[in-house]
Amino acid sequence: MADLKFLEEFGKAFIPKKIRPRLREYLNKAGIDETPYKFFGALFLITAVITYFLYLFMVYPEIKDYAPLQLFAVTFIAWFSIQILSIVLVNLIVYFFLNLQIYRRTKLMEDLLPDYLALVSTNLKGGMSFEKSLWAAIKSDFGILAKEIGIVSKKVATGNDVSEALTEFGKKYDSPLLRRSIDLIKSELTSGGRVADVLDSLVGVLRKTRELKKEMAATALAYMIFMSVIVLAVTPALFALSKQLLTILLSIGTKIGASLQAGTTMFAFNTPDINPSDFNNFAIGAIGMIAVFTSIIISIIEKGDIKGGVKYIPMFLLTSIILYIIFELILNSIMSGLVLT
Repeated sequence: MADLKFLEEFGKAFIPKKIRPRLREYLNKAGIDETPYKFFGALFLITAVITYFLYLFMVYPEIKDYAPLQLFAVTFIAWFSIQILSIVLVNLIVYFFLNLQIYRRTKLMEDLLPDYLALVSTNLKGGMSFEKSLWAAIKSDFGILAKEIGIVSKKVATGNDVSEALTEFGKKYDSPLLRRSIDLIKSELTSGGRVADVLDSLVGVLRKTRELKKEMAATALAYMIFMSVIVLAVTPALFALSKQLLTILLSIGTKIGASLQAGTTMFAFNTPDINPSDFNNFAIGAIGMIAVFTSIIISIIEKGDIKGGVKYIPMFLLTSIILYIIFELILNSIMSGLVLT
């Protein structure tokens, strides 16, 4: 417990008080109710360990023969630079995963919104007020949305205006669909119209929009399959074949060059200075880049944005590289007899 308390105080020391409210608000979007100062303190210690090993094995061997004063100055600059870069990198990774979590929560709320509003409309038709209808419609099946609407209802119960509470809820998440739905409800509340009828129309539009998105994704399925086959199978096979052809040509060129030098011909033949291992590194890098960008394109086609398909990137990346290695081994065994020695 003492160690955990130390990590908590350590984490607080490196988070300025001015940004703590914004950090807490941002973490709430990701479903984290309390600021994990212990986690941030542990992250800083991890970056310190990373900095130590990078300095010990990469920087110190190059500067160990410097004069003491120069050694101290270079060590200070190198350690500070590596530490800052490590902190930035770790924070970017954490920020990336938090953004994904916020995105998933937002999309889940958008999917649950039509069913929730339909239940609110039913409560209104049963004679409840709008505020009570919001509270009565909260069910455990609505998960994240139920939690957020519960916060709205508590704000209204403590004296806040329902329109202001809904506005704060709409601004909390980056969802145009959620904000537009709330704006439509607020305008009807302000005008004193039939909110239940508006909710019924809104529910119909939201459900139709959801079905259209599913149909669009199904229509683009053929293109997604085609792109996946090209990236996962065809591209690795072509790169593996290119490497084998390069190896054969280099072997033939070496043989021809040796025979010409042994004779008395006036011609000279120089073998191209190309290393197959360099081509192998280039192929793996190119395949990885193609796989990443293709997974992003497929994500945009299927989900409408990049965040929805981040899960495809590791799958595409690993599968394409593994298949490249497999194709390379197969072609190497098949064409080994064509390589002249």
